[in-house]
Amino acid sequence: MDDALKIALVAPAWYPVPPKGYGGTELVVYLLHTELRRMGHDVTVFGAEGSGPGVTMLADTAWSHDLGGQAEAARQATYLARVYATMAGRRFDVIHDHTGFEGLLLALHSGVAPVVVHTMHGELSEPMCTFYEEVAERARLCAISLSQAASAPAITLAGIVHNAVELPTAPPSVAHERYLIEVARITPDKGQDLAVKVARRAGRKLILAGKVERSGEGLRYFEEQVEPFLSPTVEYYPNVAGAQKARLISRAAAGIFPLQWAEPFGLAMVECMVAGTPVLALRTGSTPELIEDGVTGFLAEDFDDLVEGANRLDEIDRVRCATVARERFSPLHMAQRYVAVYRRGSVEAEAFTSHNVPQT
Repeated sequence: MDDALKIALVAPAWYPVPPKGYGGTELVVYLLHTELRRMGHDVTVFGAEGSGPGVTMLADTAWSHDLGGQAEAARQATYLARVYATMAGRRFDVIHDHTGFEGLLLALHSGVAPVVVHTMHGELSEPMCTFYEEVAERARLCAISLSQAASAPAITLAGIVHNAVELPTAPPSVAHERYLIEVARITPDKGQDLAVKVARRAGRKLILAGKVERSGEGLRYFEEQVEPFLSPTVEYYPNVAGAQKARLISRAAAGIFPLQWAEPFGLAMVECMVAGTPVLALRTGSTPELIEDGVTGFLAEDFDDLVEGANRLDEIDRVRCATVARERFSPLHMAQRYVAVYRRGSVEAEAFTSHNVPQT
């Protein structure tokens, strides 16, 4: 294709592309890579050992254990040093960084590409916002939700692009079981203790799937608020992936996400919805723009609302749920919006159907 772009995607150092379990950002990079290549662009991806074809692997597998620990910064710096040493002498039209502050700075000062795009994948604290404001004139910054963008109104954005998920190849099934499922790290922010209480009140089995966050708070939370309640009606899977994860999600009556923080995006919620499994979630962070109330799930104000939603799941048309979600969160849709950022430097926020969407 004559107008094909030469693009470098820099994935995080921690998990393979695509991930074999955890690794939400790595999954987004993989889907973006696949779609950009399908669209005819020349794409080079940098990532961790164990990645799939087409990825230049520059981070050691064992480094994933250092994520969140004292060695994290050194591992990140080592990986990025390798990435930009490998890029030396090459030219790209676009560098799209997904690693964080150090990666964005290196991309801006490398001289390897005239356009540097950076996706902000996490919560935006004041120090982060100050940094992004400093570099916004030189980098094309992208938020992953309107909610995230609204949390940092002083940052000049090139785009608001929702993450995509891998779409199931099978059509959604209307047949399902009665259990609820929460796929998330075990941490107070994710509210697994509240999910246990909602399931008990609604008379439904609960499946919790997610690794325990490796912090003192995360371990205490699991030991005190989750582990004592594990039983035949509250099952726990430390990690799920692949066919097992798809099966557990697609057979669930609903995904439940009683989040205790303003999460900027929830990939697991979208994974449920594209399978035709509706989502129950508290109205916080990005949930009002991800969930179309009454179509792909129910938004709740409090515990009682979550229980009421669990008792109204038969009102959701699972086929329509999947159809709506697959259109909104497809990899192609995400890739098209990023290409608009690469080419024009800005992309308008989409008009969402839900009246609950926060305004920027």
